[in-house]
Amino acid sequence: MLNNAYCSDKYQYTMGKSFYDSGMKDQTAVFNLFYRKAPENNNWAVVSGTDEIIEMVENLGNMDPSFFEKFLPGEEYSAFRGYLSAMRFTGTVYAMREGEIVFPNQPIVIIEGPLIEAQVLETPMLCIMNHQMAVATKASRVCRATNRPVSEFGSRRAHGPWAATYGAKAAIIAGCASTSNIMAGAMFDYGSTGTMAHSFVTAFGSSVAGEFKAFDTYIKTHRNEPIILLIDTYDTLKCGVLNAIKAYRENGIDDSYEPGYGVRLDSGDLAYLSTECRRILDEHGLTKCRIFATNSLDEYLITDLERQGACIDSYGVGDAIATSKAAPCFGNVYKLVQIDGEAVLKRSEDKIKLINPGFQITYRIMIDDPSKGEIFKVDVTCLRGDSLSRQIEAGETFTVCDEYDRYKTKTFEAGTYTALTMQHKVIENGKRCVPHHTLKEKKEYFNRTLMHFSPSERRLINPHYYKVDISDDLYNLKMGIINRIVTEIKDFKL
Repeated sequence: MLNNAYCSDKYQYTMGKSFYDSGMKDQTAVFNLFYRKAPENNNWAVVSGTDEIIEMVENLGNMDPSFFEKFLPGEEYSAFRGYLSAMRFTGTVYAMREGEIVFPNQPIVIIEGPLIEAQVLETPMLCIMNHQMAVATKASRVCRATNRPVSEFGSRRAHGPWAATYGAKAAIIAGCASTSNIMAGAMFDYGSTGTMAHSFVTAFGSSVAGEFKAFDTYIKTHRNEPIILLIDTYDTLKCGVLNAIKAYRENGIDDSYEPGYGVRLDSGDLAYLSTECRRILDEHGLTKCRIFATNSLDEYLITDLERQGACIDSYGVGDAIATSKAAPCFGNVYKLVQIDGEAVLKRSEDKIKLINPGFQITYRIMIDDPSKGEIFKVDVTCLRGDSLSRQIEAGETFTVCDEYDRYKTKTFEAGTYTALTMQHKVIENGKRCVPHHTLKEKKEYFNRTLMHFSPSERRLINPHYYKVDISDDLYNLKMGIINRIVTEIKDFKL
């Protein structure tokens, strides 16, 4: 597979040549990767993709000059091509952990390094993070719709093998109990799960007897494994569930079967069918036979099924998660915020596109509430080393102000809070400097983090919005740059 550090746009390299030719290439730049608005009116998003970012950054420069000649041809590019073939990233990367919960405008990844090295990382970095965060954020919504396990099995609808594999990883981090994708299971040492398709049933002939033969054969060839039989190929209630009961009985499988057993519904009125199946199974003594439901499910359908009292033990969700179907394009952006120590920003006609300038750091403030336990109360992004950052680092009393209503403030007294740093150094001098975490550890980190937010902040519909602010120094820096630009624009003439 092509080195993914070069899954890029040509303009990254046309700009790079200008930096190279003009002597700007080694100026120290700081770029932030962040998003402006979460999809589907989410309160927040889930971080996934940091490990792939580290791998991508370390791969920069491992290409022969002949590769660059394919898109930068001509003698005028010869010296630049030679430079690119040997260029490695030599700077520093700060990033949030995979499984972290992140809010709009907070730096998820911060790149500090020579301008040309940092600039060419933009497209591959956004490609990785936008895909995985879209899937992870959607998976978190689907999994929060129920207390029952949700399995991800959208590989066949994913946008290619890379998307299927890393999308499955992102879904597991954000709450899914399992995935059907064997590549993801193997790569991340997590395992994979699967049942059967309708083609397995019809391979034994389109008949009621053929359905029973399919079930009987499957059980005999998978004994001592979890077994799920697909019962809606012909008629769920009149033959499917009955054939499943018969096959289980004749193979001596009942509630004592330790690996677990069940049936799967993939069509029809799932609320009604699951209730009827539960009744029939219980009447025949199969009270521990689990009912697994699929069929184009998402968080809204799952919520409604549970409202109707559906007797479903676990869910399988495909394209809604694998493609983040309702919001397939995540909005991470990558912006220059500082060059050679000077803070810079992008000002736009669209207010939402105004960015925070300068080299930043975000703190999450946690308090120990007597009735609720340890809960997160506010996130505040500061300039590194500014007055508020120093107060927080020293554990002193501090006050935060609402960015859009400066009269709204909140004071935290010394000794009453714990400050968690959100961005951690992951690459130093171009090399990884953090330990690897397993997929299970990333998933556990997400679950722990989620529980520190209030139920009202975790709900799917009209969530209570968590308090997110910036320091006074960052606010004043931003407004100072904006006011200066506005004055310059006002006075500008040809």
